[in-house]
Amino acid sequence: MPTPSSTHTRSLDACDATNRQEAAVASCTECDLRKWHSVSIRLLLLVLLALLTLVLPGCGKGKKAGTDEIRIGVVLPISGREAKPGQYQREGIELAIHQINQSGGILVKELGKKLPVKEVFYDDGSDQAKSAGLVERAITSDNVVAVLGGYSTALGEAESVMPDRYQTPWITTGAAATTIFSRGYQYIFGTLSPTDLLGYTTAEFLGSLVDHKKLRKGLKLALALENTDHGVDYGKGIDKWIQEHPGYFSVVFSEKFELGSTDFSGLLQKVKNTRADIFLADAHLQDYITMHRQYIQTGMYHQMISYGARGPEADARKALGDATNYIFAGIWWSAKLPYPQVNKFVADYQAFTGHPPDSWYPATAYDAMRALATAIEQAGSLNKNAIRDQLRNVELKDSLLPGQVLRFGKNGQINATF
Repeated sequence: MPTPSSTHTRSLDACDATNRQEAAVASCTECDLRKWHSVSIRLLLLVLLALLTLVLPGCGKGKKAGTDEIRIGVVLPISGREAKPGQYQREGIELAIHQINQSGGILVKELGKKLPVKEVFYDDGSDQAKSAGLVERAITSDNVVAVLGGYSTALGEAESVMPDRYQTPWITTGAAATTIFSRGYQYIFGTLSPTDLLGYTTAEFLGSLVDHKKLRKGLKLALALENTDHGVDYGKGIDKWIQEHPGYFSVVFSEKFELGSTDFSGLLQKVKNTRADIFLADAHLQDYITMHRQYIQTGMYHQMISYGARGPEADARKALGDATNYIFAGIWWSAKLPYPQVNKFVADYQAFTGHPPDSWYPATAYDAMRALATAIEQAGSLNKNAIRDQLRNVELKDSLLPGQVLRFGKNGQINATF
């Protein structure tokens, strides 16, 4: 018969065994739980990774480009000092888009269908820094396949650094300075002929008046040039023609003025003191209106006077009245060009906007959009490099511009006559 002490010992041993068994079971259960949690976490991470793979390609690049429309960025000033020309250029682009979409859109062979054009518009407020930033935004956030815009040399120069940075085609509809197109950029194009050609053509026109005995040989010229690359190019063009045709004219005065100036009295007094026969200025619309109003107040008179590419604008006629009648201008387009496509454009523009085209502004923008549409169709793709390559080969044979053919040169700029 077991003694109480031995019975108690066996009971303790059994208890210890039971406890060890329970501890082992608990330990095993805890191990299993840890393994289960580890597997679950790994599975969860794999699921999340799969989801992120689907989502992340669009991150940092803006909206994912769809295949139901062709997004075109448009960055122009419709407020600030360049608001009027910017408005007219936007209207030219929107008329072209309207007509393209009415015909069913642009055929993209790669997708086997036509797609409508969607304008993504930004007003740069005539501000250089803002203009460049908005081009960048259109490219990186809105997934546009190309950008149109850049009215004026200052805004065009600011925008022109973005296309190559993001490998996205850009067509300036209103900037012509050679500095924009002499930097070796590969994604920029322009529908305005160079400003130095404008200056050269201005002098050439005056020379033709000498040849036809309308002006005498040896007249003196006074030049007032805006302090921009546009002004520099204009002056260079005039100087080049004079050097090539000695004896026709001499430049007795040339001075620069700041863009957006409000007081030209000092400059104009210097012009008056030179007793020049012809006054040639290179100015944007608002500067032209301000300068010529003050010119009239001085009582000056010259045999010929020009403000470069400005003169016939509706705003100028409204502000200056009959004082604009004897001003001659070299412009990139005129509604008086004797082409059937020009007559149609003038009628279509009037019906679309409710007013006739003002000076050259809408026509160069209209043809820019048409050239881009042609390049997209020829590329058969929405790939930006393919579109860029086709822009280099585009040839619009029904262009509105002088000569009726639009093609971009090796540097991306057209070289049509004035």
